[in-house]
Amino acid sequence: MAVTELKDTATDALTNTIIQIADDHLILGHRLSEWCGHAPMLEEDLSMPNMALDLIGQSRALYSYAATLENTGRTEDDFAYLRTDREYTNCLLVERPNTDFAHTMLKQFYFAAFMHPLWQGIAKGSNETLRGIAAKAEKEIGYHIRHAGEWIVRLGDGTEESAMRMQAAVEELHPYTGELFTVDESRQQCIEANVLTNIDPVKTVWDSTVHNLFEQAKLIIPEVPYPQTGGRQGQHTEGFGFLLAELQYMQRAYPGASW
Repeated sequence: MAVTELKDTATDALTNTIIQIADDHLILGHRLSEWCGHAPMLEEDLSMPNMALDLIGQSRALYSYAATLENTGRTEDDFAYLRTDREYTNCLLVERPNTDFAHTMLKQFYFAAFMHPLWQGIAKGSNETLRGIAAKAEKEIGYHIRHAGEWIVRLGDGTEESAMRMQAAVEELHPYTGELFTVDESRQQCIEANVLTNIDPVKTVWDSTVHNLFEQAKLIIPEVPYPQTGGRQGQHTEGFGFLLAELQYMQRAYPGASW
């Protein structure tokens, strides 16, 4: 195999992995933005959209870098607004509906607890551009862990109803967490190139973070005989189509429009 082919393969793997991570952030950011104007208190009506902006900002930085690597003329907007549902490779967890405040905070916590050690690993990796993105994202996602974690403890160790709702959220969402740690061929190449950290230490940190918080919140981690997967292969839930219809409406209705 020629040197250029090896380089192209590595670039394709990096691009695919960056888009995958960006998709996670975009979709979760959009889900979180759905609370804007509907949060249970004024402080949350400010903090939740700000967390959504963190996630969308991270996705923009990643999409822009992916567009540079791909070098086909596509932009961050093309990645966000002009793909079909099967072209998104986000995990199923981030697209799950908000349902209630307990579900939203738990989903945010699960994802942030995963991304924090992953960003830390990227910040020490071999890719200079990703190191720069990770340095900022690591601080932002650390706040997400604290914010969501405080609410999980407050609800889990609160009233009878709040504890019931929090445990119901755990039962519903925990089966989707396993997909966070799947490693496809592209991710494996990035790990071998020291762009990403190995997934095992990330899983160890995630397990510890979740167990410690759940102990404080008096929550029980359920057994998961059948983990829910498919998002990484573009196989999404029914609600994902409705999410994209809202996310992409303006771009689809007015192609190429700008402010």
